Amino acid sequence: MEYDLKISGGTIVDGTGRPVFKGDVAVKGGVIVAVGACPGRALRIVDAQGCIVTPGFVDLHTHYDGQVSWDADLRPSVDHGVTTAVMGNCGVGFAPVRLHDHDRLIRLMEGVEDIPGVALAEGLKWNWESFPDYMKAIDFPHAIDFAVQIPHDPVRVYVMGERAAAGEVARPEDIAAMRALVREAMEAGAMGFATGRSETHRTADGDRTPAAEAAVEELTGIAKALQGLNHGVLQAVSDFDMEQGPEEFDREFDVIEAYAAAAPGHPTSITLMERPLAPEQWRRIVTRAEAAQHKGLTIRLQTAPRAVGVMVGLQCTFHLFMGHPSYKKIAHLRLGERVALLRDPAMKARLLAETPDKLAADGSSVPPMVDKFLGMIDFVSTMLFRLGDAPDYEQPFERSLYAEAQEKGVTPLEAVYDALLEDEGRALLYFPFANYVGFSLDNVLTMMRHPLALAGLSDGGAHVGTVCDASFSSFLLTYWCRDRTRGDRLQLEQAVHMLTGANAGHGGFHDRGTIAVGKRADLNVIDFDHLHLKAPHMVQDLPAGGQRLLQEAVGYRATIVAGVVVVEDDRLTGARPGRLVRLGTRAA
Repeated sequence: MEYDLKISGGTIVDGTGRPVFKGDVAVKGGVIVAVGACPGRALRIVDAQGCIVTPGFVDLHTHYDGQVSWDADLRPSVDHGVTTAVMGNCGVGFAPVRLHDHDRLIRLMEGVEDIPGVALAEGLKWNWESFPDYMKAIDFPHAIDFAVQIPHDPVRVYVMGERAAAGEVARPEDIAAMRALVREAMEAGAMGFATGRSETHRTADGDRTPAAEAAVEELTGIAKALQGLNHGVLQAVSDFDMEQGPEEFDREFDVIEAYAAAAPGHPTSITLMERPLAPEQWRRIVTRAEAAQHKGLTIRLQTAPRAVGVMVGLQCTFHLFMGHPSYKKIAHLRLGERVALLRDPAMKARLLAETPDKLAADGSSVPPMVDKFLGMIDFVSTMLFRLGDAPDYEQPFERSLYAEAQEKGVTPLEAVYDALLEDEGRALLYFPFANYVGFSLDNVLTMMRHPLALAGLSDGGAHVGTVCDASFSSFLLTYWCRDRTRGDRLQLEQAVHMLTGANAGHGGFHDRGTIAVGKRADLNVIDFDHLHLKAPHMVQDLPAGGQRLLQEAVGYRATIVAGVVVVEDDRLTGARPGRLVRLGTRAA
């Protein structure tokens, strides 16, 4: 046989952005060896008639740092055509680490990324201390490939100990030690370095993250670890002091710009979204990134293809009654018991009449923004929607819970109360708190079309009790290239390029991201006409019985990693050809 695998008769969207074309793709030894006319025989043929054939998707923003150590499947990303996932974003992770800091890093990840601490405590094996040791520990067969960035918070804690947690300014010797740790990890094949500077990120104990207020000298000192290497990126998340004036915004962007400038030739990416409390801020971020480009700096903008929102439900991390005294008394009960009590008219009347307690008190991981939203129930209810079995992520005001309350002649809070009890208390409501000012995704389209934009922010593996945005790739294809009726769409070639060639190029994955001879055979065969998302649902499949939201897609005829079919007709095959991707080195 000339080929191990041949994908036959598909419409090829090759990841470069050029027009689609009909043809075959032939694979041998995990590499693409022919594209177009592939007359030779193959051990296996995947029929792609009526399907599009794309490169495997590269997800630049996931948080599988813990899950990767015990879970070989890396769901839900693998369910949505992702063949390479990048971890270590936002500065949080699990290496390097000393024995006495295990719990500290768990509490950090639990608070920042909403991953159950009991699941992390049960699942993490901790058979590492250094970052290269961590890389070795997770480098076992998985369904898909993954790459790692070195997270700032663990590095800071490892070097500074209690001084890091107390937010002390790093001394020159601290910075030198952190830079050496990052350099060691980069030389072992790590993809880059990531830091987090968000006010909303808190540990499970309510504390600021260790590196949240790191001085510019610390950031630039660490970033210099990338100098002289032929690979490596920087990543940062920041609120840019969203509720402050332009002076504070510029001061914070100056820090990010200095951070980027400290590693010339290495691209930086930052988060871009339309924030409800500062709806014009994203335009200022774009303007500053464009100005940085004129200075010779590359600051790319990670954008989401839909609103950044949360699922609200009695099983979820957040819902509108979690601060009400009457609810707090029953919060520990099983779902069925809570639902029975909440259906009592006396309980309903009492709870609706209560003023909720503050949730963002000392020692709480709940960010202050939550209390602000809970104090604006009427506003929040205008942004609460039922998704439905065929999830609709761009709904008008007229379909909100607020509009429903007006129609029924009840208060918005009562409408929300009743909605949460539907489906025996398993109902999920959608609250698009960012990227949805004006009940429209038009600004999201503007962001995605910007030449500095990257497809990102899926947070795969994170916020497991509030979101399931690892489905971003499937949504980008279905909604923006086929289903949207409320405004402009994206060309299929552009959307696939964003998910593949553009992201691979930014990350330094030069062996993948396009369909071309010599490239790694990471591929998707997608029944594009019938591709659709199912509704999110809660499962209890994490270690120690921890729960998470999952969202499946229908339409992935095959997902292929290094020439091996890992998903067939939307189901995992059990094959595990994926491994840790080491960049710039062949270090063991």
